[in-house]
Amino acid sequence: DDFHHSAHALLTGESDGYYVDFGRIAHLEKAFSEGFVISGGYSEARRRRHGASSRNAPARRLVVCAQNHDQVGNRMRGERLCHLVHFEKQKLAAGLTLLSPFVPLLFMGEEYAETAPFPYFVSHGDPDLAAAVRQGRAEEFAAFKRQSEPPDPADPATFESARLHPDLAKTGKHAVLYRLYRRLIRARKDLPELSGLSKKRLRTWSDEALRLLRVDRWVDGGAAVILFYFGDGPLSTEIPFPDGEWVKWLDSADATWGGPGGLAPARVPSDGRAAMSLPPHSFALWRRKATGAGPYQTEISHPLQAEQ
Repeated sequence: DDFHHSAHALLTGESDGYYVDFGRIAHLEKAFSEGFVISGGYSEARRRRHGASSRNAPARRLVVCAQNHDQVGNRMRGERLCHLVHFEKQKLAAGLTLLSPFVPLLFMGEEYAETAPFPYFVSHGDPDLAAAVRQGRAEEFAAFKRQSEPPDPADPATFESARLHPDLAKTGKHAVLYRLYRRLIRARKDLPELSGLSKKRLRTWSDEALRLLRVDRWVDGGAAVILFYFGDGPLSTEIPFPDGEWVKWLDSADATWGGPGGLAPARVPSDGRAAMSLPPHSFALWRRKATGAGPYQTEISHPLQAEQ
């Protein structure tokens, strides 16, 4: 949930309810590097200390998502992420989830931006129980400062509104997003530096003012750098960047992915810093250029090796 909350708050700007504890790049950075964000410190939403550290929990034990049936279904009207943010941010959410070192969970239809909501619905035969559910839903949203009433959970029309439209995956930007999800899933299978579930071969760097998160991942034989940019305007600056020659493998802003056109450099020669340009709400992935026999060096000289 902390990974979801960190990403959701940054993408949507929502800060009510439990999202009050999130909304900074540093929260998402901690979600990537450790797992849990609220790990024993004070929680403003709960008004008390909460949680425990997951620093030593293996990445394979942590399941992350940008959407799931709880987070969508428990919203007042069951809005999916595609109802809340524009297309570039939907692609950014895909990159965050599928390029993480954790087990990714995709909510039904997320991969093509399903437009049907997923409101909370029930089929209780006991009218008193149905009334109690209605009352409980109303009370639940008191902390979220929303106007209007949630759909009646016991009304069959509420259930019918949640039916999927899988043919959307064949049309327009839905098809583009579907292809991007397939590309990212393939990256997890084919790129050695992304296929392992490990926090030990990962380092993060972030800059709150720049609205930028950098994630480095590597194995013996491969290394990748991913930049996630949450700014509302184009970025052009110099940032810390691992040593080496890096070749861009994926850019969410490219026209291939329905974007406005990528600004990220195709090649990044770095001696520890690199000039970088990115369009708003985008992510890009670079891989280490081969320097010896085979696609990558057998031994990777990486600034993170000391932390393995």
